[in-house]
This record gives sequence, structure tokens and C-alpha cells, in this order.
Amino acid sequence: MQLDHAMPDGALEKVCSFIDQGQFCPGDRLPPERVLIEKLELSRASLRNALQKLEDSGIIWRHVGKGTFLGPQAVAQQDANPVLTLARRTAPIKMMKARLAVEPGIAREAAINASAEALDRIAAAQKATHDAGDWNSYEAADDDFHRAIAEASDNLPLIAIFEQLNLIRRSVAWENVMRNNSRPPPDHGSFREHHLILASLAAHDPTAAERSMRAHLKAVSDRLFGEL
Repeated sequence: MQLDHAMPDGALEKVCSFIDQGQFCPGDRLPPERVLIEKLELSRASLRNALQKLEDSGIIWRHVGKGTFLGPQAVAQQDANPVLTLARRTAPIKMMKARLAVEPGIAREAAINASAEALDRIAAAQKATHDAGDWNSYEAADDDFHRAIAEASDNLPLIAIFEQLNLIRRSVAWENVMRNNSRPPPDHGSFREHHLILASLAAHDPTAAERSMRAHLKAVSDRLFGEL
């Protein structure tokens, strides 16, 4: 979806850039106004003016009490996409519990079946998370890391399950998750956790891969929400 960056409106530019960099998909819910005001350093009036222009252009649609969604209203309301409907009803902590139930098993299969090429892709994504200069870049690389592991399982049903779960994860409202800095710190816990996962996959150790993935997701959940 193309956003009109040529429009002479500083607030609009900020909102468009946020949408671009956030890798939102049609039907995804954007953060609430109070979060956008803080993140983009805009007044409420200027933000609402920018959102109105995007809505008039059919780029977003808004529903009182539900939020702001990317894409025209017809796309966001499609009952034919139950995954996005489910995402809007899923709390972030429930999302993490779902990942804990699924992804360790995927990592186990990946350790058994991963080819040298698949391991190279996982390693490249792991390095990209470490090199990320901001949280958006980190999240994109982290997404690549976990997807590469799913693909390394060489199991189409498991890959399909991962993709559906990941679509829900991307659409869940994470606006209540607060970051204390603009980028992952050098001692960010996920760096070591990713390294351990990669090492277990490279060693083709399914037990260690399952254990290290579970430990990683549990640690992520603890960092975001406190202990489950």
C-alpha cells in the first residue's frame, strides 16, 4: 500500500513513516492515539488531522471503541479472515502462552531436519537481531529468526501453524508494552537466548533446541509482563 509522502504535512509524514517502519499489514490495528501522540511527539489535534486525511484517502479506517485499522473498512471487517478477527480478541500475554505451546516443538523438529542452508538463514537472522539499530529493526529481524526456524523444520503443517500464529502475533495490540530505550541494549537477554537456540540447532540436538526455545519465550514473556 502506497502512502502519499508528498503531502506537505509534518504530522502526516510522521504517521506514514510510523506505518511504513512498523510493517503493518492490511487489517492490523494501529496503536491508540495516546501512544501515537507520545511516540510521534504530536499534539492530539495534529494527529487527528493526519488520521482524518489517511481515512479520507482510504488508507485507514476508524471504529469508535475498537481502534484504528490499516486499510479500507471493507478489508478490516472481512469475516473471511478469522485469524485477524481472533487477533483483535487476543491479549499479548495470551499470545505469548500460545507461542510457548507451539514454538518449542517447532524448534525440536528444526534441530532434526535443518539443512546447512537453513542454518545459514537462521544465523543471518540471529546476527541481524544483534546488529539492529532500533526496536523496529530488531522486531523485523526477530520475526525472520523465528520464521527461519519454522522453515527449517521441513514440515509444511508446522510452517503453516507458525505462519497463522505469527499473523495473530503481528496483529495483537502491543501498545501496553513499554520500552525504556530506543534500541535493544548490548546486554539484551534475547541475544544470548538466540545464540543458545542457534547452537542447539546447529548441533542437531532436538532436546536442547526445544528447551532453549521454551526458555527464550518464557524469558521474553517475563521481561514484558512479569512471570506467568
